Amino acid sequence: MASGNWLAKDRTLLPEGRRPLCLLLADRPLPVALREVSGAGAWIETHARLDMGMAVTLRHPQAGTVSAEVIGQDRQGLHLRFDRSETSVAFALAVIATDMRKAG
Repeated sequence: MASGNWLAKDRTLLPEGRRPLCLLLADRPLPVALREVSGAGAWIETHARLDMGMAVTLRHPQAGTVSAEVIGQDRQGLHLRFDRSETSVAFALAVIATDMRKAG
């Protein structure tokens, strides 16, 4: 698990914007911002680059964790695929519900 001290050391990996931070657990914990989510996958904002096909875990502070696979990347982040299981759908719904509570 990443400590706040580690996150503060490498500011180049911190996502920009106001989205809440999540952790992407890969070869090391990486701070990311969850920009889009569904039961099928997510798009996360990060400057980190990972190999296509890499298995990762996405940890949201309120929604818990979900297993994913890196399936793409662009200039702003990574695209993740979930397995479309009940767990991934529940994760996505929990993230959306958390965002709705914050907006209201």
